[in-house]
Amino acid sequence: MTEPERTAAKAYVRLLRTAQAVLADPATAPRALALLAGPMAEAEESLRAAGLAGNEARLFALVDDLQTDTCASGP
Repeated sequence: MTEPERTAAKAYVRLLRTAQAVLADPATAPRALALLAGPMAEAEESLRAAGLAGNEARLFALVDDLQTDTCASGP
């Protein structure tokens, strides 16, 4: 995995976790778009820089690899 790919995968995971947290809380859900604008922009730019925009299959494979690496290295 290249460094730009790793950066893109991490940005996607951050966006996913932020979206889950925002949408899980009824108090923040109405402001979801405003709260997610930054993480969405970061993920979009990272995907573009890594050449992954529109290549979801490759992105998800990288995210899977990233999660596997994280689990393998332990806490």
